[in-house]
Amino acid sequence: MNNIPTVKIGIVAVSRDCFPLELSVKRRKALAEKYKEKYGEADIYECPICIFESETQMVESLEDIKAHGCNALCVYLGNFGPEISETMLAKYFDGPKMFCAAEEENVGVLSSDRGDAYCGMLNASYNLKLRNIKAYIPESPVGDAEECADMIHDFVPIARAIIALNNLKIISFGPRPQNFMACNAPIKQLFNLNVEIEENSELDLYESFLKHEGDSRIAKVVEDMKKELGDGNKIPAVLPKLAQYELTLLDWIEKHKGCKKYVAIAGKCWPAFQTMFGFVPCYVNSRLTGRGIPVSCEVDIYGCLSEYIGAVISQDAVTLLDINNTVPKEMFHKDIEGKFDYKFRDTFMGFHCGNTCSKLLCHPEMRYQKIMARSLPREVTNGTLEGDIKPGEITFYRLQSTADNHLYAYVAEGEILPVATHSFGSIAVFAIHEMERFYRHFLIENGFPHHGAVAFGRYGKTLFEVFKYLGVEKIGYNQPASLPYPTENPFK
Repeated sequence: MNNIPTVKIGIVAVSRDCFPLELSVKRRKALAEKYKEKYGEADIYECPICIFESETQMVESLEDIKAHGCNALCVYLGNFGPEISETMLAKYFDGPKMFCAAEEENVGVLSSDRGDAYCGMLNASYNLKLRNIKAYIPESPVGDAEECADMIHDFVPIARAIIALNNLKIISFGPRPQNFMACNAPIKQLFNLNVEIEENSELDLYESFLKHEGDSRIAKVVEDMKKELGDGNKIPAVLPKLAQYELTLLDWIEKHKGCKKYVAIAGKCWPAFQTMFGFVPCYVNSRLTGRGIPVSCEVDIYGCLSEYIGAVISQDAVTLLDINNTVPKEMFHKDIEGKFDYKFRDTFMGFHCGNTCSKLLCHPEMRYQKIMARSLPREVTNGTLEGDIKPGEITFYRLQSTADNHLYAYVAEGEILPVATHSFGSIAVFAIHEMERFYRHFLIENGFPHHGAVAFGRYGKTLFEVFKYLGVEKIGYNQPASLPYPTENPFK
């Protein structure tokens, strides 16, 4: 995935002038050694300059970590620490930052080599707020060398997401489909996140697609598609058009990313797309998303933003699905009840037409869009990639601007059950504890659209921290039954 940044964290230790400097240096070295022992050397750099109350040393350490290619910062309080210069370092460092601190190693240090970093973290956090500096502070920010190494490792995917968003351009094509306000949201919050957006007409895309007719690269892309689809290549005649469209999008990205390094796409797929292009774009969307370039359906700008965040954190393919339909009680009683620890209303089916990467499907097949084919010639609806999505752990989430420009998000961990869907599209039976309450009292209550991003694994902890770092006003999750939602009727 070359659409995702790599992270290198500079570790800068700090020391207050009335505390022994060698204490911070010794603890920094122990931290770096433990990190390299557990996680390797690739993503950290141990800055040899320890900030010791001096703004000059702050500048020196800042220049040193920049010179060594660090794009993220860990300020490490080996002892109490100088609250002014250490937070100035965070202020002037252009990238994500975290703070953590050293605990006392043993009884022997208490007589004269006590670091008091537990106290220092309070002063550091207060000064960060005074200077309006965003920083990641772990749930338990004071620990021994190994625990602090684990904190830094937890910070890596958070930092990767922040770096990625600061260098992201979203390219969209066309307005949302007619009679489809569900994914409409103001773009103001994108700029607040430092995300750039380029909005284009469908006509611009169609013109570029026509110019790619006869492109000499089409045959090679078709062969790659055949290899990927294997026995699932049920409509081979549509592959050249899909290859032409894939090349159109990839060339557009290269010509239009501008000053940004990374790209995600919010694409149009109906109502006129099929009749003009002669196919549906789902399979191409799935292929690019599998390469770390999410392509959302129905010009869902915040959907593709959400997908991209998940792809950066997981460093793997994600997908975008409708929270679509209930599981029939017949299916629940036969295939779920007594076999899995979920209530009936904990389950639902997540679906989209055919946009999920082939490696995430049990038996992927090229098909036609059954819903569209009810009112259109079947041949113009070819191009979906369909199949049941593979079972396993998932995180269901979304970042969204409200209609009045507030930034909300949700995160819920659960799983895809190994239950046949007996349906069409890219689809699965999902199970999330207390889904019914979460659906009613957070998703509906806060006006979220039907599209949710899906990351394949347990990434709730990291996503929650990323959303906190971004300053999201409200972050929802599937609260346990013992914790009512504000709008939940206590007399039900």
